[in-house]
Amino acid sequence: MNKSEKIEYRYERKFFVRNQKRQDIEKIVLFHPAFFREIYQERYINNIYFDYLELNNFYDNIIGNTQRHKYRIRWYGDLFSDIEKPKLEIKIKKGLVGTKKIYPLKKFKLFEGMDSMEIKKVVDESEITPNEKISIQSQMPFIINRYKRKYFESFDKKFRITIDNEQSFNKVNTLNNTFLQKIYDLNNVIVELKYEIKHEADVEKITNKLPFRLTKSSKYARGIELLYC
Repeated sequence: MNKSEKIEYRYERKFFVRNQKRQDIEKIVLFHPAFFREIYQERYINNIYFDYLELNNFYDNIIGNTQRHKYRIRWYGDLFSDIEKPKLEIKIKKGLVGTKKIYPLKKFKLFEGMDSMEIKKVVDESEITPNEKISIQSQMPFIINRYKRKYFESFDKKFRITIDNEQSFNKVNTLNNTFLQKIYDLNNVIVELKYEIKHEADVEKITNKLPFRLTKSSKYARGIELLYC
């Protein structure tokens, strides 16, 4: 059985920035006194989000349930391709902090006509724990979310900022998905500030120099509202 990778609990502060160019947001980050610099290569992130038929995960987010889990398949690069290194990510939220478990999945290809059961089969045929399989098999894939991400890190390496834009959302239907009817969200940018619990005392030095309003922003919840509400 493949062991999961687990990230330590950390804070993820989110800022939903409306009608502001990504380039202008990047300048604010790069001129921050903490000397943020770009790390990694800019890339597209693709997610297939799961939920129960009653949308329990969505409503947990809306009402602010402090104890919640969210399941998604994630991969990088092209949306339609031979996906060599997909992962199952289980995001775990406890109060204001969160972590995630990550399991490697078998490679697959997202294609026109692929139905939700074929997507679930990818998880079922991969080596993850029986309990996690049971949890996700009681859920269904609801949306596909895609966006472009840039990564930045402070000079002291205590804080990271990601900037996400070019978001798009697709419904996942029970049968015969075409994945062609997308909703785009091109006017808004998501900025996330991520740091370990031990650095909480220093976070105001970062946030006081960011002219953005802290918000509760979930890409999954945003996609459900756009596609289903």
